Formats: sequence, structure tokens, C-alpha cells
Amino acid sequence: MEARDMSVMDHIGELRRRIMIVVVFFLIALIAGFFLATPLITYLQNAPTAQDLSMHAFKMTDSIRVFMTFAFASALIIIFPVILYQLWAFIRPGLHENEQKATLAYIPIAFILFLTGIAFSYFILFPFIIHFMSDLAERLNITEHYGINEYFSFLFQITLPFGLLFQLPVVVMFLTRLGLITPAFLSSVRKLAYFLLLVIAGFITPPELLSHLMVTLPLLLLYEFSIWVSRLTYRKVLRAQRLMEEEEKNQHKK
Repeated sequence: MEARDMSVMDHIGELRRRIMIVVVFFLIALIAGFFLATPLITYLQNAPTAQDLSMHAFKMTDSIRVFMTFAFASALIIIFPVILYQLWAFIRPGLHENEQKATLAYIPIAFILFLTGIAFSYFILFPFIIHFMSDLAERLNITEHYGINEYFSFLFQITLPFGLLFQLPVVVMFLTRLGLITPAFLSSVRKLAYFLLLVIAGFITPPELLSHLMVTLPLLLLYEFSIWVSRLTYRKVLRAQRLMEEEEKNQHKK
């Protein structure tokens, strides 16, 4: 059934079906997450960033909370490509055949960028923040005793949002491909975008200038990279439109 032939109830039913598929895959991935949680927690506790920190459980429920958080996070990362595919499948009826093939190819790129964002925040940004706060505590003669739930909650607060923010080039590429935005539009709203990225960086990082700058600078570079990606995509769109127009003219001449 074509998108234009579908009623509102048909769209709602299709959306519900896609959500149910995601839920089923999530439950299956959650089982895998239960097996992955313990080795992941052990690995991260012994990583260079955390091995010198003394971690404690300040509540009876801290251990199970950390375990479940890792299980849920692992499941979400595992099914991230499934979520992207179901999103693509939901909007596919409204796309032309060439757009369907082009946008489907964005899914592996988006997943790679998601993992890249997590890796960047964990291996570069997170150690810098932890080192800075440890040095500050030492200068203030403060003995550090972190709750394990607090430590890993802060870890997820830094890493997972970066994985999502690294989707910006793919989102821009997708919207440019559909003709919803242009490079000129992205350039015209640059100041507003910079301000929003500054606000987002403030939510991710602790209230400290250096950490805020460490997050903000990559986000600004990511936005500029997205503009460049939009330019390349826009040129391809214009080229494809010219080819279609030439083919239509040739058909009329015949």
C-alpha cells in the first residue's frame, strides 16, 4: 500500500507494528545484556580510568541498579541498527525507489557513528574529566570515595548522549536527501545551532569550564562537518534532478 493511500489509522497501526518489533528485539537483546553486564562492569572497574578510584555501594540497591543499567544499555546498543531499520521501514512508503535505496545505506553509517561517539567520549573526554576532578580533589585535600552507582551513572551521562549526537551528520544527510533542508539553511542558522550545542554540552558535563569546552568544541566541529556533508549530498540531489529532467525532455522529443 502506497503512503498516500494509507489512512491515519493505517499509519498508527504501522507505527504500532514497528514499535512492537523493536520491543521484541529489545527483550531478546536484554537477555544477552544480562550475560554481558557482569564482564562489562568488571572490565570498566579495572580500566585505567577507574582502577585508582575507590568505589563503594552506599545503598542496598546500588549493585542491582548498576547491573540492570548495564543490561539495558547493552540491549539498546545491540538493537540500535534494528531501531534505525524500523524507522526507515516506517517512512519507506513515502520515499521514491532511489531514495529508499540511498537512505537504507545510511543505517550502517549511523551505527558506526554511534559507536564512534561512545568511543570518543569514553577514551578521550571521560578520562580528562575524571583526571581533572581527581586533581582538584587532591589539591583541596579531599579523599575520594565514589559510589559505584554514581560513577557509572556519570559514565553513561557522558558517553550515551555523545553516541546520539554523533548521528547529526547522518540526520543532516538524510534530510538533505529528502529536500527538507539545504546547506544554505544550515549556514544561516549556524549561530542558533551553536547556542543549542552549548546548552546541550552544559547538560552533559559537570559545571566546570574546561570540561564544557572539551564537549562543546567537538560538537561545533561536528556541526561544521554536517554542513559539508549536506553540501555534498545537495550536489548529488541537484545532479540527479538534472538527469531526470534531461530524460523527461528526451522522452518528450521522441
